[in-house]
Amino acid sequence: MVLEHLNDYPSEWAAIEAIAPKIGCAAQTLHGWIRRHQTDAGQRPGPTSEEHERIKALERENRELRKANEILRLASAYFAQAELDRRTKS
Repeated sequence: MVLEHLNDYPSEWAAIEAIAPKIGCAAQTLHGWIRRHQTDAGQRPGPTSEEHERIKALERENRELRKANEILRLASAYFAQAELDRRTKS
């Protein structure tokens, strides 16, 4: 809606301030939505929503793999110590 009526206002921010109350949101929120739309459309630099979601998923997977790696490292140390203890008791 803002982009459609942009020519009716002296600036993009003026359009945002006029339209935000009509749709029941804060001007800053509407501004963020417009920026996100422009980024997704390739009109602004930065990661698109799809890329942002992919980055979040990869970061989540990375955290999970680090936790799994730590668990495996601790288990390996535990079993190595148990094997050493078993050998010394025999």
